[in-house]
Amino acid sequence: MTSPTAPLAAYAAHDDRTRGRRYPEPSPGYRSDYQRDRDRIVHSTAFRRLVYKTQVFVNHEGDLYRTRLTHSVEVAQIARTIARAMRLTETLAEAICLAHDLGHTPFGHAGQDALNDCMRDYGGFEHNLQSLRVVQELEERYAEFPGLNLTFEVREGILKHCSLKNAAQLGELGERFLKRGQPSLEAQLANVADEIAYNNHDLDDGLRAGLLSLEELVQVTIFRRHYDAVLDRYPGLAGRRLIHEVVRRMINEVVTDLIDTTSAAIAAAAPRDIEAVRSLPAMLVGFGATVAAEHLELKQFLRKNLYRHYRVLRMTTKAHKVVQSLFAAFMEKPELMPPEHWVHARKLQGDEGDAGRARAVADYIAGMTDRFAILEYDRLFDPSERT
Repeated sequence: MTSPTAPLAAYAAHDDRTRGRRYPEPSPGYRSDYQRDRDRIVHSTAFRRLVYKTQVFVNHEGDLYRTRLTHSVEVAQIARTIARAMRLTETLAEAICLAHDLGHTPFGHAGQDALNDCMRDYGGFEHNLQSLRVVQELEERYAEFPGLNLTFEVREGILKHCSLKNAAQLGELGERFLKRGQPSLEAQLANVADEIAYNNHDLDDGLRAGLLSLEELVQVTIFRRHYDAVLDRYPGLAGRRLIHEVVRRMINEVVTDLIDTTSAAIAAAAPRDIEAVRSLPAMLVGFGATVAAEHLELKQFLRKNLYRHYRVLRMTTKAHKVVQSLFAAFMEKPELMPPEHWVHARKLQGDEGDAGRARAVADYIAGMTDRFAILEYDRLFDPSERT
């Protein structure tokens, strides 16, 4: 086990070697640059909004289901464990995880798909690009610059994937997509930590909601193995304690495999520094073949049995209607938006035409929480609702 005080690996993203910020600032006095980034993210308006944004279940469906906020915190916890074990920069991994969903729409992936459909003729919508837009342009907290002015390394980690067309417009952030390079190891592990968290925690929420059953889940290899092991050791265990024990063990297994497999890959590649990591033809962070296959099996099970469950699909249909109706109304009459957003739309339309106006409308809708989007929909389309 790596000591908490073990020195960072040579190929980690060392704080004193950051590529810096878009707008130069003096170094923080009592924090590292990545700590400053993490703190700016936590204090941002977009981060607070995540508490009322859907993971799988809309917030008003229950108090105990994951939201985008609790999901982001859980991803960060998993990433910190991996980073520390591998002598990577824990605070950078944490900052990336806390920021990775800042641009997500209300209503989870259903909202993103609906907004992307609306934006199809105006450049499309993708929540990773929107998260980058939030931290670079849309947050309004500082007198000297727009956005949060985060370091290159955090912004690099937020941008998990990107089309070549979009990459060409992103300057140095887009270079790795054009040159087929890789991000830092901290960014790579944040991406996989996200997958670990949502697979296992969506399973937990699905069971809590009654949309999944133990009878179905025991057909999934990784779940069945740990379910049998828990019952073998604790024959009388049942209910939530049983489920939590199984999920806890599943997460521990895949995290352990990830650390072991990635450590071996790093040893084989022997990168001398972070730039050597970035120049490799493939990512180094990943699972072993057996765990990768089992994790994919779990992901496919959730897609079939949870994300396409009729109760989830009903909410998905509602989400599409709300997002598409709001977009159409605000595109036709941007002045229906609050003044600051109407001014934003007028400015972008002056700069970019209809595509600019559409982007401003998408900025407004993407920033909404689930309940605010529903309230705006009612204000616009329910005659009995006060405006």
